[in-house]
Amino acid sequence: MKIRWNRVPSRHSLAAAVTALAALAAAACGGGGSAGGHGGPGGPGGMPAMPVGLVTLTPQPVEQLGEFVGTVRSRQATTIRPQAEGFVTKIYVHSGDRVKKGARILDIDSTSQQAAVASLESQRAARQADATFAEQRAQRLEALLGTGAISQQDYDQAEAQLQDARAQLQSVEDQIRQQKNELGYFHVVAPTEGVVGDIPVNVGDSVSRSTVLTTVDANAGLEVYVGVPVQQAPQLVTGLPVRLVTDNGGVIAESQISFVAPSVDDATQTVLVKAPVPADAGLRTSQFVRTQIVWTTEPTLTIPLVSVIRVNGQHFAFLAQPGDGGG
Repeated sequence: MKIRWNRVPSRHSLAAAVTALAALAAAACGGGGSAGGHGGPGGPGGMPAMPVGLVTLTPQPVEQLGEFVGTVRSRQATTIRPQAEGFVTKIYVHSGDRVKKGARILDIDSTSQQAAVASLESQRAARQADATFAEQRAQRLEALLGTGAISQQDYDQAEAQLQDARAQLQSVEDQIRQQKNELGYFHVVAPTEGVVGDIPVNVGDSVSRSTVLTTVDANAGLEVYVGVPVQQAPQLVTGLPVRLVTDNGGVIAESQISFVAPSVDDATQTVLVKAPVPADAGLRTSQFVRTQIVWTTEPTLTIPLVSVIRVNGQHFAFLAQPGDGGG
């Protein structure tokens, strides 16, 4: 058997360039009887032959992947803002509490709204009295009209006054219903079941309709958001394997791309990619995590690292070839 010294062409074609290898000193790998000949490698004055191991290479799956920093997000997180303005008077929950749909989150001072409702209710009493009086008058005039004591015009006028009084009463009642409905906005409730997030406001703070009160993360699972540079965007397709790994390279969870944004983020020049996170991954919302996207997996010949020799900036390996058996 002969052993030839081969230069490994490049880092990327290293695996395919050799078919066997494992040692540096391979001058005498073959058997036969040549090892003990006079003047030979195993003879007097020569170094004894060193046995070497040979490895027959077979194709192994090799991944081409990219590594990015992803952010864990809730798949259904609701941001809660008030529908009324005022001062916070009471907070019923704490961050991390699990709440049911409709559970009270906090109260906003509703004194002015209650005063508006009370004022309308007093108006309703007056409008109700007007409507009752107009109805009684119309009934009396209707009886007189039958006897000919009044004209049709007098009766029509009374009937018109009755309809006007009823319309005013209905208008006030509609306003009361509307104001009472708005009164409910001062009691902020959970729109869905889930876990309460950060609560950035305190009792006594003034809030408006644009103020973020908290969030509620529904129990709908998590997903990882990854910004992939636009240069690699052509490789992105749904279904590509995704791995979430620790800083040491340990696998936290495996997933697949479920969403690829159709546009590029102007500020970062990245394309948003989403992948679901398994429930048992132990990750939390807003957590950063190392994320690997596997572009391709192809069978490729690989060589043991210890078989590669670096000489003058080039990589070499020994390739075993059939010989004439003469050493």
